[in-house]
Amino acid sequence: MIGDLNMKGIIDRFEGDIVIIEVDGETKDYKKEDVDPEADVNDVVEFIDGKWIVNKESTTKRTEEIKKLMDDVWDD
Repeated sequence: MIGDLNMKGIIDRFEGDIVIIEVDGETKDYKKEDVDPEADVNDVVEFIDGKWIVNKESTTKRTEEIKKLMDDVWDD
């Protein structure tokens, strides 16, 4: 579960002391203490040295891609 060194995910939601992260298309529960305290819903996170850390560059890129897709949908 947490042994994968190259694990990436997207924060789906917070539920009390649990953070639900989508990893490889499946949602998994992780302890909030194992997640960067600055993390928020929809952030791209990477599992590094035993902790889920926000990848700000990937999060910004993903946000921009989603915004562009939404703009394209509403422009039609």
